[in-house]
Amino acid sequence: MISPFAPGIIFENHFSFLKWRTLCAAVLISFFSLFAHAQISTNSADNTITVEDAPEMEVLSYGKTVIVRKRAKGVLTFGADIIIEGRVDGDVASIGGSIIQKENAFIGGDVIILGGKYKPESANPMRNEGKETVMYAGYEEELRDLSQNPSQILSPTFSLAFFAQRVLSVLFWFIVSLAFATIAPGAVSRAIVRIRLSTLKVIAIGLIIFLVTTVGLIASFTILPNYLSAIFGMMAFVLLMLAYVFGRVALHVSFGKLVQKHLLSESNQSETLAIFLGVVIWTLLLSIPYVWTFALLGLFAAGIGLVLTARSPSDWRTR
Repeated sequence: MISPFAPGIIFENHFSFLKWRTLCAAVLISFFSLFAHAQISTNSADNTITVEDAPEMEVLSYGKTVIVRKRAKGVLTFGADIIIEGRVDGDVASIGGSIIQKENAFIGGDVIILGGKYKPESANPMRNEGKETVMYAGYEEELRDLSQNPSQILSPTFSLAFFAQRVLSVLFWFIVSLAFATIAPGAVSRAIVRIRLSTLKVIAIGLIIFLVTTVGLIASFTILPNYLSAIFGMMAFVLLMLAYVFGRVALHVSFGKLVQKHLLSESNQSETLAIFLGVVIWTLLLSIPYVWTFALLGLFAAGIGLVLTARSPSDWRTR
């Protein structure tokens, strides 16, 4: 027996299907019309992205040179150059590349360059008044290579320059650790006691605070005003760096003394030698591909944990 409501149900389902089909078609048409209006093309042979006219689009490129023919809202590249021939209303930034502004080109926002150069072809480039140019020209080739092959950050290439940098790192951290242990021997000694008695507790506390601080920094850049987020970011950066230095010095001395205890006789042991051995061990750990990421995270976590547990000396005393 057929229900009298069946035709109505069939009609409603058919109507819902038509609505969904119409909606999907509208979304697809809008999607393709947006990119058709944007007029952006990619040339794999030249490794370039050409922006003919995209006045409402922020262009992001990774390893490909961006050429703005007419208009764009903003441009950001990693490991590639930016060539402005037309107009960019917002900021233009490049990491590991240069920004070239042609004769009659216009940039409305700031110009930010890390590892590259700002090259305006006009003596008086067309810019909005009050906008800034921030440029650091060092390490252009390194940053460009890193963007082309990002895996090298976890697995660096062993070369003469690599070993020279590690030798300089050993000398630098040996001097820093020796000076810190000489100026504040009590603080270093108490930190060594804490890290030996409760290693997991110190690292766990530091890791939690490190993650919370990182999330807080990211949130501050999106929620707080620019000047407040800049102040908060600078404070967090300084505190993290101080904790990193303190934690690394403490671990240098702690590991160095541990090696001395097991490998050297008491007559050959000394504070200076312990510091040197600890510096060498941690420099080697930070030079091993893939391992260095965990070692670096451990240094940050240990440093922050040691700073936060510094006010409870009675809980860490040896018997």
